[in-house]
Amino acid sequence: MTPMRRCSLIAALLLVAISAGGCSTVGKLNPFKGKKHQSVAEGERISIILDDENVAVADALKGADFFLPTPAPAADWPLPGRTLEQSTDHLDAAPNLHIAWRKSIGSGSSRGRHVTAPPIASGGKIFVMDAEAKVSAYDAGSGSLIWRTDMRPSENRRDKEAFGGGLAFDGGKVYVSSGYRLVAQLDAGSGAVGWRTRTEQPIHGAPTVAGGRVMAVAIDNTLLTFDVANGEPGWTYQALSEPARILGASSPAVSGDTVVASFGSGELVALRIGNGNDLWSEALSRASRTNALSEIRDIPGRPVIYQGDVYAISHSGVFSATDLRTGQSRWSLPVAGVTTPLPAGDVVYVVAKDGRVICAARETGLVYWIRNLNDGRKFGKAGAFLGVGGKRVIKPVWSSPLLVSNRLLVAGTTGELMVLNPKTGAIERTVKLGARTLIGPISVGNMVYVVTDEGDLIALR
Repeated sequence: MTPMRRCSLIAALLLVAISAGGCSTVGKLNPFKGKKHQSVAEGERISIILDDENVAVADALKGADFFLPTPAPAADWPLPGRTLEQSTDHLDAAPNLHIAWRKSIGSGSSRGRHVTAPPIASGGKIFVMDAEAKVSAYDAGSGSLIWRTDMRPSENRRDKEAFGGGLAFDGGKVYVSSGYRLVAQLDAGSGAVGWRTRTEQPIHGAPTVAGGRVMAVAIDNTLLTFDVANGEPGWTYQALSEPARILGASSPAVSGDTVVASFGSGELVALRIGNGNDLWSEALSRASRTNALSEIRDIPGRPVIYQGDVYAISHSGVFSATDLRTGQSRWSLPVAGVTTPLPAGDVVYVVAKDGRVICAARETGLVYWIRNLNDGRKFGKAGAFLGVGGKRVIKPVWSSPLLVSNRLLVAGTTGELMVLNPKTGAIERTVKLGARTLIGPISVGNMVYVVTDEGDLIALR
């Protein structure tokens, strides 16, 4: 497959993924199907502007300063969002952002296989998973391979359609979830398999480990739990069924005895970690008559718990802050996204699916600044003559943001790492990675790490 075709496939799959429901699901995405056209009275005007476009910088906040925490280095990154709350906050690392080394982690994305697992780190090791469920450990400083374990079930070696999953670290063990319908425990030092439990449904998101349980969301919108010691299944929570969803998947966030999970149905649910009893549920979904894709309600980004609030964004166009204790909405903005929000200090950053990076006040949702990373980029067909021929240029997809040393980092399918001023949104620098990435960067020690779509682990210092 050519690089351009592969990029086209991945970008398209990220936007719309129809799971087991089949092609009949496509009809459900058309809000006008089966409806008669209505006449509009003379003089009546109907807006065709999407609500997303109405998000604007608040006049009172234009040019205003805000508080950001003092950056501090992270010694470890045991979960996709670093902490149990999935909150990365403000880190200190990689002052120059120079590429120190690049290592292949195995298979990259191709037809039927996709690199979706965020890297994690602990004890001087970086743990990654390639597009074929091979888990590897690398030395965080030098990039030397320490061990590699193939997690594909022996009976499914010829299955080329399974993909996704992720990693989590806890107590000297690496926990694996996989699209090959399994959850497993590996020894972090050797890669030896401690236990392996088969699941009925594939798991496309990374697990979260807390309270003696491994928790992961399966593609049928079930939150599964397993005993960390032996992999025995525990309680489950079934959200609403939703046949249309995004390829990526979320990981639960935990605060105290509460776990917050998001689902393809657009539900954000808080549960007791001990028994799975539900505390509250909120639907982050809205329909748009002008955008059939809003019917895909998925929340593929991780919910983030920060200072008593839960921040999450849905594909159908709701970016919200919710009180963790009561489940009451604090505020919401009509922004669609597939990434994970980043709250820090007085603000919360989020990357919308149209390429806008938005900085909003955590308490009110009022917007400080907006920067569109796709401004000035040309899409459609390049080099066409009268609309004929030419190469199709795909609109870039951008990752979740990372705040490092007073810089906001966002990677994308352009093969670039964009460096933004976190106070103003100004683009300060562009780092050429040389490969597309859909996974947000992480930071450990004095380094920043990026996993690319082609199956490379890149370290920047």
